[in-house]
Amino acid sequence: MKGDLHCHTTLSDGSLGIEEVIIQAKRMGLDHLSITDHDTLSSSSRAHILGERYGVTVIPGVELSAWDKKKNTRVHILCYAPQKPDRLEGLCLKSCEIRKSCAVDMIKKVTEKYPITMEAVLKYTKGSKSIYKQHIMRALVNYGYATELYGEVNDQLFNREYGSCIVDREYPDVNFVLDLIHSSRGIAVMAHPFMFDNLELMEELAQKGKLDGIEVDHYTANEKQREQLRETARKYGLLMTGGSDFHGLYNQVPSYIGSCTTDEENITKLMDMISANSHK
Repeated sequence: MKGDLHCHTTLSDGSLGIEEVIIQAKRMGLDHLSITDHDTLSSSSRAHILGERYGVTVIPGVELSAWDKKKNTRVHILCYAPQKPDRLEGLCLKSCEIRKSCAVDMIKKVTEKYPITMEAVLKYTKGSKSIYKQHIMRALVNYGYATELYGEVNDQLFNREYGSCIVDREYPDVNFVLDLIHSSRGIAVMAHPFMFDNLELMEELAQKGKLDGIEVDHYTANEKQREQLRETARKYGLLMTGGSDFHGLYNQVPSYIGSCTTDEENITKLMDMISANSHK
């Protein structure tokens, strides 16, 4: 038994729809799957029905945007199976609006450099709850200003350190996000701690008992780093999850559904935690 507990669809910044993702999970021999689109749980009902149809257990999920105020950097928290998902609706809407606001400003900056229109970008956001840098880059590729989504043009425009068109704003505080997840009776797992250098925060939150798990198996961590994450998880008795962070066409590096997975022991542990929350 194994599962991919981190993947995206066209509801956020993925290129495949819900059904295509679930069919591919089945094709890859996965027993469990969680669709964790950014700041939206909109996939949950349809994914559950399609999961039953194709014989894949779909665990409701969402990747929530948060902010580490001490280091002034972003944090992503994976939330699984909230029993009261309505308690997360306001947070999701707020984060989507922050992202849209940033994207609109980025598009304005890009159109000062390249003669494309807002509409040229928005045609790629159909079905998505927000606008992403990948959508902007796809428009630039379509109009011939770049030949790839992640290359020299993307770096010049959107590199987090020196990109000329990057716009970022503060998301809700990570402690508030975690409290809200637990208020919704969901499971809180820190996503890819090495992506945004969240190790210090991870330790702090684990000490306070605010995390239920750590995403260990992810393409941003090498084996030495994964072992470091496992040690932290064992130290605090936390779940150890894994997921491909699949985005399809919008993958930054090759990462297919099932390329990183959660093992049977941790799937069982997660399902037990979900069951316990459902009976509270």
